[in-house]
Amino acid sequence: MSVLHPTLLLCVYGFFSNLRPSEPFLTAYLMGPDKNLTETQVVNEIYPIWTYSYLVLLFPIFLATDYLCYKPVLVLQATSLVVTYVMLLKVQGVLAMQLLEFFFGLATASDVAYYSYIYSVVAPAHYQRVTGYCRSITLFGSAAGSLTGQLLLSGAKVRLVHLVIITLASTAAAFVAPWFLPMPKKSLFFHKTAAAVALLEKAEDPQREQVVSTISSSSETRSHSVVEVIRILFDDFLTCYRCRPLLAWSVWWALSTCGYFQVINYSQALWENVRPSQDYEIYNGYVETLSTLLGALAALLVGYLPVCWAVWGELALCVLSLLMAACVLVMDMLKNIWLCYSSYVLFRATYMLLITVATYQIAASLSMQRYALVFGVNTFLALLLQSLLTVVVVDSAGLGLDVSSQFLIYGVYFAVISLVFLLAALCKLFSRRRSKQQEVLANSRAQTESDSAPAGDGSS
Repeated sequence: MSVLHPTLLLCVYGFFSNLRPSEPFLTAYLMGPDKNLTETQVVNEIYPIWTYSYLVLLFPIFLATDYLCYKPVLVLQATSLVVTYVMLLKVQGVLAMQLLEFFFGLATASDVAYYSYIYSVVAPAHYQRVTGYCRSITLFGSAAGSLTGQLLLSGAKVRLVHLVIITLASTAAAFVAPWFLPMPKKSLFFHKTAAAVALLEKAEDPQREQVVSTISSSSETRSHSVVEVIRILFDDFLTCYRCRPLLAWSVWWALSTCGYFQVINYSQALWENVRPSQDYEIYNGYVETLSTLLGALAALLVGYLPVCWAVWGELALCVLSLLMAACVLVMDMLKNIWLCYSSYVLFRATYMLLITVATYQIAASLSMQRYALVFGVNTFLALLLQSLLTVVVVDSAGLGLDVSSQFLIYGVYFAVISLVFLLAALCKLFSRRRSKQQEVLANSRAQTESDSAPAGDGSS
């Protein structure tokens, strides 16, 4: 029962907070008669605020989540989502939409509370199962929302504003669930077992997992100061990123997630250029549903792929990053809505497959504490890169390029990522050949010495 109650509430919250029928049609709604904004205002002035807000709020929310023991931040996230969709329904103008993007950035940054809460209230033996439930239900909610929006738009011919109302109702339903979650009495960093704190600071890497489990099962806790927590995080950061394989997967994570966010954020604007929603029926909801489900399927298939990622990882990242670059360039250059849709689906499925591999490769050798740290750092670096890219390419304060020019840059960006990992794969290959040659040479010398030793003994 102690596992069932919080898991059920989290799944209810995850489903309804991601059930957003208006999401695939947000750009069409903002540029349509309900809001009457221009493409330049939406793409170059409003959407960049989400990126900046997410970046600025991520680290403070990460610390606040741990310090406040998760539940208050979940309530904050639920409140932010309700405020977002109330504003989307009621307010007008660029400034109001920018404030809306800030609240949505706050909600997005608070995802860390949703994905880490469960670890504070259930035993380590249940981590894998409940994580699977929580992650899969969010994907299912997202796919169900996209499909519902498309069916209502195409079949019932509802207006886009009605999809916003349904999304608001869904987030209002989600708002209720976090209030009934049990309040955790411990967390990963600020609130730990007094005995385990000393052990954790002294423990070597293989011992950390056991110590964290001890922390999870103990009821006697003590609090750390912010300075102590930051010191622990920094020490763990240096230890983690000295591992070369982890560093390689983390670099791909940060680089590709930056580009992925940009493509996802601005794809609707590109589709609006290719097939304006005011003149044609659009099928964004079907595309989002299919891409989400295929992405989830790709993530599930990772465990069954007969690939030794330790050997072929860099080459796989090179080839599949090049495929993602090709998808983005096809979306931009061919100006055919069906090719745009197909390329988008393939792009998302490829990313979901690779990010699942990266997640597994990084998490396999880490304790839960370092797991949260590395994933947080990788996400922060991705957002930092995305903010720089947004300032230069998208924001009206920078180049303020139109969406077609942006996608050309994003395609080249993924091609550069592919080149980086091609060079990494070649370096790894040359390093292995050199080590094999040195091993053969060492064995040859040893054999020569052993063959010459008896002759020397006989002559004496």
